[in-house]
Amino acid sequence: MATATTGYDVIVIGVGGMGSAAAYHLAARGRRVLGLEKFTPAHNRGSSHGGSRIVRQSYFEDPAYVPLLLRSYELWAKLAADSDREVIRLTGGLYLGPPDSLTVAGSLRASREWSLPHELLDAAEIKRRFPNFDPAADDIGIYESNGGFARPELTVQAHIDLALRAGATLSFGEEVISWAETDSGVTVTTAKATYHGDQLLICPGAWAPKLLAEFGIPITIERHVLYWFDPIGGTTPFEDEPIYIAEDDSGMQIYGFPAIDGPTGGVKTAFFRKGTVCTPETIDRVVHPHEIDAMRDRVAALLPAVAGPCVHTATCMYSTTPDEHFVIARHPGGDRITIACGFSGHGFKFVPVVGEILADLVIDAATKHPIALFDPQRLVTA
Repeated sequence: MATATTGYDVIVIGVGGMGSAAAYHLAARGRRVLGLEKFTPAHNRGSSHGGSRIVRQSYFEDPAYVPLLLRSYELWAKLAADSDREVIRLTGGLYLGPPDSLTVAGSLRASREWSLPHELLDAAEIKRRFPNFDPAADDIGIYESNGGFARPELTVQAHIDLALRAGATLSFGEEVISWAETDSGVTVTTAKATYHGDQLLICPGAWAPKLLAEFGIPITIERHVLYWFDPIGGTTPFEDEPIYIAEDDSGMQIYGFPAIDGPTGGVKTAFFRKGTVCTPETIDRVVHPHEIDAMRDRVAALLPAVAGPCVHTATCMYSTTPDEHFVIARHPGGDRITIACGFSGHGFKFVPVVGEILADLVIDAATKHPIALFDPQRLVTA
């Protein structure tokens, strides 16, 4: 194994959604960046793939996220302009279910607290405005014009390209074996070399339990499935639909997208937080017939035309903390380590602003953005 003698200001472990954004922001600020990624650029083995991810501002998870979303939208626009790629598209967003459901009540709370543009619709108005939808008689909906979707693979590749343009060194197909903090810096060892740097940023995704074991942060890795159905009558009636999140009386949520990938691409939908525990090594990549049937039955109850053949499936991994909030922090016991993990389920829409936050933390050990909610000490028991 060779030893790399070139020093770096920052070594980034993991060049997926968050790591690629951070590498770009750091390089754009003049830092010498080395990014190390186990897989190929914009790969499909982790969480940042599947063609689309919902973006929204009426945030039912917690209104505290809204300031970050507003900044993220600004950075999404900048990324689209700088990369000349359609990394984001606003289609409008429809969030529907019983009035007291998390999806509806939480979205309404965030909208009102932050004066976000929104409309409150009853079931009849939902059916009139969006004829493909068939909500329950007592359902209501929040419509948000600023809802839409991001393209995860395009986004990761855009950040990679911009990072390289800004002078970053990115190495793919190079798995990290170990890392350590020393009095003079940090070292990262791979099968190819040992690298030395001043600061270390770890963005491990589903590999967090392995790479961040010493932090004691409880993170569960789950297998989730994405589905694309060919609607009865073809995809054309679905090309102009909003993205949606729908919750039923049991609290189960599904989400979906318009037909964004042409006449053969189908209409994408999935259950939200209905996964099975796995590891990156043991995840079942096969999608089984009973899973497809369950998804078709549930989405067809809301969108009756989405009951045709399943034309495509994919699996991805969530990495989730017990309270479902992120982890973004400097190492509490050191001066050279920054970590970012636990994003799955709702993290991709924050990729641009998380990149900015991580650059702040690495360079200045602080950020102007509100990130107290993401302190890992809330999760670590004595």
